[in-house]
Amino acid sequence: MKEFLEQISTYYPLSEETVDALVNVCTEEKYHKNDLLQEAGAAARYYYFIQSGLIGYYTLDEKGDSVYKIFFEEKTFVASTAAIIKDKPSDFNIIALEDCSVIKYPVKAFREMIGKYHDLALFHIHYLEKNWVVKKEPLEISLKHETARQRYLQLLENKPLHDRLKQHHIASYLGITPTQLSRIKKDIN
Repeated sequence: MKEFLEQISTYYPLSEETVDALVNVCTEEKYHKNDLLQEAGAAARYYYFIQSGLIGYYTLDEKGDSVYKIFFEEKTFVASTAAIIKDKPSDFNIIALEDCSVIKYPVKAFREMIGKYHDLALFHIHYLEKNWVVKKEPLEISLKHETARQRYLQLLENKPLHDRLKQHHIASYLGITPTQLSRIKKDIN
């Protein structure tokens, strides 16, 4: 729970009263590799904080193949945020790519709490600004304007994440086939 609260504080510090209320609705869960935390088509009922493990966020294309949008490592928050905001079923699956330990907290209780606790609302606003505006914008631009090779080189900049991913996850994230990924890797080496 300590890492969870420390990570929240990087966005906005919480009062003891808010911390107590938040901790009260949190539970620690373990997920095995390939377990779904969120299924596409279902309501998003939880927010998650990753204590250990690696999580992927993907949808299925028209052929039924996984298309990965983003990966989440330790000390990050994950949820089907757009589905939560729109109060609609999720378009994405959230899957454990490794065995994971998470802290989860219910959307309904959290949304009620951000109406009651001003500091929690400020944490949430700062989190959304940083991760859904500032961080997401360059990703969207890169998807439109950069080649798979350029995007692969960017992924390589986060070597610890790159090394944890399977080749089919990387290829899916880049929007190419594993064979095309092999060619890019061969060309780079």
